[in-house]
Order: sequence, then structure tokens, then C-alpha cells
Amino acid sequence: MATVQTAPGFVRQDGKEKVTGTGRYTADLSLTGMAYAKFRYADHSHAKILKIDTAKARAVPGVVAIVTQADLPDVRFGGFVQDRHLFAKDVVRFEGEIIAGVAALTEEIAAEAARMIDVEYEPLPVISDFVEAMSPGAPLVHEGLADYDKDDNIVANGNTMAYHTIVKGDADAAMDGAEVVVKSRYRSDASQGVPIEPRAVVAQWQGDKVTIWSSTQVPYAARAGVAQTLELPEADVRIIVPLLGGGFGAKCDLHFEGQVAAMARAAHRPVRLVFSREEEFKAIAQRREGISMEFETAVTGEGKLVARRSTLILDKGAYCGEGGFLGQMAAMHACGPYQIDAIKVEAHLNYTNNQPSGSVRAPTAPQVCWGLEQHMDEVAAAIGMDPVELRRRTLIEEGAEGPTRQIFEKVGVKDTLEKAVEMIDYGRELPDDEAIGVAIGWWPCMPAPSGAYVQMNGDGSATIVTGAQENGSGAVMAMPIFVAQELGIDPDDVSVIYQDTDVAPWDMGSCGSQTTFNSGRAILAAAQEVREQLLDTAAEQLEADRGDLELIEGTARVKGSPERSVAIADLVGEIGTVHGKGSGEVLDAPPGDTGGCVGRLGNETFLAPQLITQAAHVKVDRDTGVVRVLRVAAAHDSGRILNKKGADGQVFGGVVMGVGLALSEGTMLDDQGRQRNPHLLDYKLVTCSDAPEIDVEWIEYDSVGPRGSKGVGEPPQVPTAGAIANGIAKVIGRHVGELPMTPERVWLAAHANGAGATAGGIG
Repeated sequence: MATVQTAPGFVRQDGKEKVTGTGRYTADLSLTGMAYAKFRYADHSHAKILKIDTAKARAVPGVVAIVTQADLPDVRFGGFVQDRHLFAKDVVRFEGEIIAGVAALTEEIAAEAARMIDVEYEPLPVISDFVEAMSPGAPLVHEGLADYDKDDNIVANGNTMAYHTIVKGDADAAMDGAEVVVKSRYRSDASQGVPIEPRAVVAQWQGDKVTIWSSTQVPYAARAGVAQTLELPEADVRIIVPLLGGGFGAKCDLHFEGQVAAMARAAHRPVRLVFSREEEFKAIAQRREGISMEFETAVTGEGKLVARRSTLILDKGAYCGEGGFLGQMAAMHACGPYQIDAIKVEAHLNYTNNQPSGSVRAPTAPQVCWGLEQHMDEVAAAIGMDPVELRRRTLIEEGAEGPTRQIFEKVGVKDTLEKAVEMIDYGRELPDDEAIGVAIGWWPCMPAPSGAYVQMNGDGSATIVTGAQENGSGAVMAMPIFVAQELGIDPDDVSVIYQDTDVAPWDMGSCGSQTTFNSGRAILAAAQEVREQLLDTAAEQLEADRGDLELIEGTARVKGSPERSVAIADLVGEIGTVHGKGSGEVLDAPPGDTGGCVGRLGNETFLAPQLITQAAHVKVDRDTGVVRVLRVAAAHDSGRILNKKGADGQVFGGVVMGVGLALSEGTMLDDQGRQRNPHLLDYKLVTCSDAPEIDVEWIEYDSVGPRGSKGVGEPPQVPTAGAIANGIAKVIGRHVGELPMTPERVWLAAHANGAGATAGGIG
């Protein structure tokens, strides 16, 4: 099956309004009589609330409503563990905890009134170090954890919100008899998604029904969260997403829709909340988690991976949110796409008094891949083998076993390795301050329900109605191409209605690299229903066998006899109402031997894994520790590529994000869990001048998604930091043990002095 190229001249439906500046984002919305919202945040990272006094704030002229948790149902929310209220109740657990919400006639009045809310506290001990959070006697972030509602498979104790294992065979016994055992330790800092658009929410009530405009990636999850926390039927909650200014996972889950809806109900008028950049850093419950990683691999002299043990400790922050799966996902990435005889991986997802962590582009994968791929280079060095050769001998292939004995079908990971090293010209001579590093990662496809409608219009054009969410990647905007190909019409004659929970069937949202995989499946199924109706009617009109007909160029015609044709618009007129609905079959996760695994949440096997090799050409200034990434070669197996321009764009963006994670992006915390750099002056994003040359190649095999596809969006960031790290290590002779690999840390590693160096060794 050939790659489906973007139609020549096709213009994205959202393109013109974005490039001309006429598009409306949530912060641009203004409703008659609208009030403005501000939050009163906690004064401590951990404290009991003794009293909340809103009297002074309520007396401020222009204040129309103040809401605290005392005004709302006593309902906790969260994904796998329900541990949080909309507003703080009894205890605050991180600096961004919301005490109260104020709605006023202007933003300035709301901000002033919020400052005037008096709160009395009894400070509690703060635990910010997520490793120390497991120590005996560490202060508990949630003393009532045992009483919270939680998923039956969650194993929680003390500050460990979730404990997970991946087990295959007897890794301990295999280690005991191994020829060579290599140990490594790495640690990554927390980091942020930093979408260009800060969060915004507008809420308006009409009787008992609330309409909420939100900059969310997951409108249906937001709807469910508002309904749960305000005790409403989901039918009375409508979420609409105007244009979305990026998300990168940071805008997944319920965040502030419930609070703003509660404030609008109390104010009896629409209310709008727009975050400042500092709030976007500090108040959200969705940043990338810090991780402590220990790896231990037993290997033969010929490069056979006999066993792997790993211990991962992750910083969950103060609340679960939607990120209760992070530990298990990290455990699978500690195994990687390698053939290993025996495995024992433990992951501890720990509460702290830090900002909560959650899904940011390929959650846990870039950090764990960064650590694991450096470890793999250390393993290669221990047996005197080139690191690329070690990977050639150990990567999964068709028929190979995964970490839980999943049997893989056709995968192209070895092809991606060969293509990436060919693209970068691996092995060529370079100046002594330059080197090429290689890293490999994987990411699963996420099967989920989705639904869509396709309806024909009287002039032969078509309209897609979908719950899919467009985050800027172009995944939804490419759907007219697929429908047009099914119906034989011009993609520019296909429009999309989307991002409105009252209009379309449920969809998982813009997360998990699932839009084409699931939403595309549903849209194609709906288009195929329409196609069948058109062909049935054309066969009658043309007195031809259906199998001899084709839909092309706006007509139904007999193959080989274009003069025998009928316009699709005429067929629609003949039929009357032409519409199709579709969902398609939701695939099951592949089977595996998971009986020995603890904390099974559904990620014990990887459906149709997306596989990625990246090779990074770096230049290191040994005197300063400054690293420059000169070029990245990225070779990806994402099944069949249906929209190459869009897929290439995902790789370009993912690699640039990966460069930032590798070299500069890190959230700095003080000992109270407060962010020290919640602004773009000191949180260093990669700019165009920092970005390397990026070359992209696709290894295409038929897979299980629509038209043989897999997902695309998240995997491009997974191995970038690891490839850069391995290039740095070749120049300075030592691996850097902390992420991001800032100039200071690179310099310390180069001089084997301090925490910037790994604590690796050979047993």
C-alpha cells in the first residue's frame, strides 16, 4: 500500500484563520455581562487550613461571586485515585493549590479581592524529594490515602500512590550466573509542556445547563469531570473548544472547567478565566515527572541480554489527576524494544508536595529512554562492542518476545536503526569535539472507542462530524483527505464539525497519539457507509454491476468507460438524505504473560508499537560544557504514513522538543517544592536558532490502524535526548547522569566531579 500524500493545493480548514489572525481562541471570547475570574492560591506547600475568611474580599466593589469548596459538593476526583477537590479542603498540598475563586467586573478587581482573602494555616512538614518520600517516617502527603476511592489494581502504601512491576522469568538467578553485569544510575528533573497559549476557560449557564468553552485537549474528559464534581448529568454539561494554541499533553484531563462553572453559577453571569504565564507554570496539574532510574543488565560477551533489573522512582506530585498510569508506562520503557531473557522492573509513583505530574508528550518515555539508552551504550562498552552493533543483535523482530512474553508481529525497528545510521553517516571521522550518538525508543498505539458521522450535502460536498480534538498537529484537519478519497470528491469540498461535546460522539481527545488510529478509524467507517449508499444508487441508474463502478472526480462511473457516469450531487438528490455513522472495531491489547506483574493497568503489552531510531550529531565545548546539536537523523516505523507532510511536521516538532528536554528544560524547585523558574526568562525553550538540521525517513509496513497506519504524534520526542546524551559521552568520555544536560552538568561530568556524572559500574 503506497503512502497517501496530502492532496495538492489542499488547505487546512483552520489554516486561513490562524495565519491571518482572525481565529478566535478561548481567551478571545467575550459574552454580554461577563465577569472575570482570579484564584486565591495557597501560601504554603503543605498546611492544614484552619480558617478561610472571605468577608473583606466580598466587600470589594465589583466582586460578584466568591466560591470555596464549602459551597460545592464534597466530591473528590482523579483518574486511578480520587484524591482531590476542586478547591482545597482542610489541607493544601502544593503551592498551586486553589483556596478560592473570585469573579468580578474586571480582572484587576478580581485579583485585588483574591489577595484580600485571609487564610489561617497550621504548617505541616514538606516532602519535596520524591525518593526521600519513600523513607520510613517521611511526612505523608495524603494521610487518608487508604480511604480514597481507587482502581482495584492500584497498589498504594505510604507516599507511594502506585506500585508496579514488570516480571519475566527469574532475573535474580540470571544475574547471579552472568558473565558481565553493568549498573547505571540516572535522574531527570521535572519539566513543563509550555503550550504557547496559556489556559483559558469561559462558562455560561442557561437554566440548569452549563456551556463551557475551554482550551482543553480532552473535552469529553472535561465534561465528565465537571459533571462528577458539580453532581450534574453529563447531558447538562457542554464543552466547546475554540482554536487550541497547543497542548503537548499539558492540557489533558479536567483542570479548571469545574471551578469556573461553579463561579459562573454563583455569579449568575458568564465568567472567564485566563491564566498568566506564571500560573501556566505553577497552577496546572500536568507537568513532566522527575524520575530516579537504576538499571542493571547482565550480558554475554556476544551481546545477548541475559537479564535486566531496574528500579524507577517517579515524582507524582501532590495529586493523581489522569497520571496514575505513569509508573507502569515507565516500567515498560525501562525494558525498551529489546529481546531480554529475564526481567524484573519495579516502579514507585510517589506523592510529594510538588506540582502534580501527568501526561506530557509520551509521558515518562523520553526520560527513561534517555537513561536506558545511555545504559545500553555502557553495556556495549563493557563487552567491547560498538553500541550500534549491540542494538542490531538485541532489538525485537517478528516473532520475538516482549517484556511480558508478548509475541510481536512485523516491526521495523531494525530497519529504522539501519536507516538512521546510514542517514547520519555513522562511523565517519569527526573532529575530536564532535560525535554521533544513537538511541532507540518505542511507544504503544492506544486503542479506544470513537464515533463519527459523515453526511452528504445537496451539491455533492460532505461534512464530517467528529469528537476528535485538533491540537494544532493537523491530525483532524487531514480527515477531509481520507473522506474525499473514499467518496471520490475534492478534499476542499469536505468540511469538519468538531470539538463540541453536544454535537459529536464520544472521543478520547488529543492524547495518546490516537487521533488517526481511533478517530480516523471511525471517520473512515462512516465514509464507507456513505460510499455504499452512493454505489448502490449509481448501480441502479447506470444499470451496471457495483463492482464495476468507481467514485472519482465527483462522479460515479463505470471503470474504463468514463462516459457512463453520474454526478455524485445527482445521486444525493436521488437518495435524499445521505449520511453514514461509524466507530469501527476497537482492537484489544495483545496477550502476554502478565500474571507475575503487580499493578496491571493495561500497559503490560504494547499494541502495534511505534518504533524510532534517532542519531544525533553533537558538538561539545569541553571548556564550558555547552552542547550544540548540529543534526538529527530520525527514522520511524509508524506503519503506513497517510499524511506525510503532517507526519514530518510531528517529527520536526518532537525532535526540537527533545533537544530542549535534553539540554535546557527543567523545573527548578526549592526545598518547599516551590518553582524557582516559572517564567520563560529562566525556563529555557529551544528557539529556531537552537534547532538542528532534521532529516526524516519512514519505514513503512502495514499495521493494524486505518489503512495500515499507527500513531505518530508522541514517539518523535522519545529517543532524542538519549541520542544527544550518547553523542556527548563520546566526546567527554563519560555519561551525564542528570537531565537536562546543562553546561554545568556536562562540564562536571567531563571533569568527573560532582552529581553531573553517572554512578555506573561493571559487576
